[in-house]
Amino acid sequence: MDLSIVIPLFNEDESLPELAAWIERVVNAQGYSYEVIMIDDGSTDRSWEVIEKLRRGNANIKGIKFQRNYGKSAALNEGFKASQGNVIITMDADMQDSPDEIPDLYNMIIRDGFDLVSGWKKKRYDNTFTKNIPSKLFNAAARSMSKIKLHDFNCGLKSYSRKVVKSIEVYGEMHRYVPVLAKWAGFRKIGEKVVEHRARKYGVTKFGWSRFVNGFLDLMTIFFVGKFGKRPMHFFGLWGTLSFMFGLLVFTYLSISKFFLDKTGMTQRPLFFFAILAMIIGTQLFLAGFIGELISRNSVERNNYLIEEKLGV
Repeated sequence: MDLSIVIPLFNEDESLPELAAWIERVVNAQGYSYEVIMIDDGSTDRSWEVIEKLRRGNANIKGIKFQRNYGKSAALNEGFKASQGNVIITMDADMQDSPDEIPDLYNMIIRDGFDLVSGWKKKRYDNTFTKNIPSKLFNAAARSMSKIKLHDFNCGLKSYSRKVVKSIEVYGEMHRYVPVLAKWAGFRKIGEKVVEHRARKYGVTKFGWSRFVNGFLDLMTIFFVGKFGKRPMHFFGLWGTLSFMFGLLVFTYLSISKFFLDKTGMTQRPLFFFAILAMIIGTQLFLAGFIGELISRNSVERNNYLIEEKLGV
């Protein structure tokens, strides 16, 4: 199959018929073999009924219905698992992403050899204060930490090679940082394409202010798990040792000072309490690393590695 189009949605019954018809026109004009996977993330409107009706009119449309709302990341993860296409394209269901972008996104994977292509909504129709400014801050932080030169990490319109979506797991609210997950999985050819951003035609935005705080927390999680997930002692042990040694050195200095220099009582000096605190924190960090190593070594995925190719094995 040439193409899988994965569409997570929540309460989008008004937009789905128009979106499905538009996608069908575009892919039929290109002659792709395709599937459209719509993931209903616990909608409370008629979204699932609309998907069932669309399925009866077009067998290429498939649906997954969550029993309750789990979030966009969960919907994408299930869509990725179900996809069968050589190229997977994700888009939002609110008609703010244009299906006319599909051929170019497809060709950048197949013809140009990209692993992942992220859309860049250079001209937006969102409220500047509540969305554009926080979005710019997130993207700047993500670029700085990941060294991936993308302008819009959170754009829902992306294309992936099949190998990428089968190699990553999207959970929590990690959908904002799928390019970072892909890079940590070893996929380096990540590109960008300026795409059309359309004014909202149906419904209202489903995302609130909490996504900004969660976004930064998830970014930190990605980098920690990606770098230290299989060796937590390298992080906790390092900082634990440094903290403990700092406290021990201060404690040694105070001891020498008490017995050989000014004879001041150790407990009468603020440095004494800083030394004790540093040693306690260092011990706790070291133990956290030790426990993390025990958990990691007993994990069923402790030796689960992504292998690109084999010869004679």
